[in-house]
Amino acid sequence: MYCSKCGNSLAEGTPFCMSCGQSAHTGVSVTGAVATAGAPVMVVPLVSGVMVAGSVGRISYAGFWLRFVAHLIDTFILGILFLLALLAFILLSGIGAALSNLHSGEDISDIVALFGLGFLAGFGILVFCGVWLYYAFSESSDWQATPGKKMLGLRVTNLELQPISFARATGRYFGKLVSGLIPFAIGYIMAGFTEKRQALHDMLAGCLVLRND
Repeated sequence: MYCSKCGNSLAEGTPFCMSCGQSAHTGVSVTGAVATAGAPVMVVPLVSGVMVAGSVGRISYAGFWLRFVAHLIDTFILGILFLLALLAFILLSGIGAALSNLHSGEDISDIVALFGLGFLAGFGILVFCGVWLYYAFSESSDWQATPGKKMLGLRVTNLELQPISFARATGRYFGKLVSGLIPFAIGYIMAGFTEKRQALHDMLAGCLVLRND
């Protein structure tokens, strides 16, 4: 038996604590431990800041449909950006001016083919790099999300729920090429039924897509 006020050991049948005068009826019994006569008693203080089991907030993973809607928003934004880029590319490359200088009687098949191939190659590189940088920079930024994901309250993290680097965001983007190779878009649809709602490219890059609750 121990005093509930000062912690002093109380002898059996003692009516009050000899140290502080506290009534022995309010003493605290210690069970589940073996006391040795004369052994010192260690008092362990409660340390603030210790994480208590069950105090961690619930993690909300983003499912397939939320991510699909975010993808549609991003596709719309990219479409506008690339339309503007296309107009700028035509003006800066001089294709429009060159075609306007051709006379109706000239054989233009070779010229059109040459311009067409150059235009397709240049614009294809622009689109590829533009989409990659759009996703990689956005998801590794302070937003942790593309504009589409940001609008829906989503963010991309690593498996420790921390922001991802540009390199990891790049790996996640190119992982989508692998997801796209699987028939019936299963690589993407996996986000609807895997435990952590990860698509194949999320698993390859070690990423999660979470909802901001």
